[in-house]
Amino acid sequence: MEIYTFLRHMADSWGMLAMLLGFLGICLWALRPGSRPLHDEAANSIFRNDAAPAEASQPDCKEA
Repeated sequence: MEIYTFLRHMADSWGMLAMLLGFLGICLWALRPGSRPLHDEAANSIFRNDAAPAEASQPDCKEA
């Protein structure tokens, strides 16, 4: 049982520290300097192939 207790203690302490460091690393990587153009491109990628708004063929029609 001593090996189990040792492994449990290591997982509780160092495992939590590893997850915290991984979380902080991912947050810092996402907010790193110079990544703004990449985020802007990703945000606007769905509009890349859109043209200007189409002209209304029937301007006096009403929506339901």
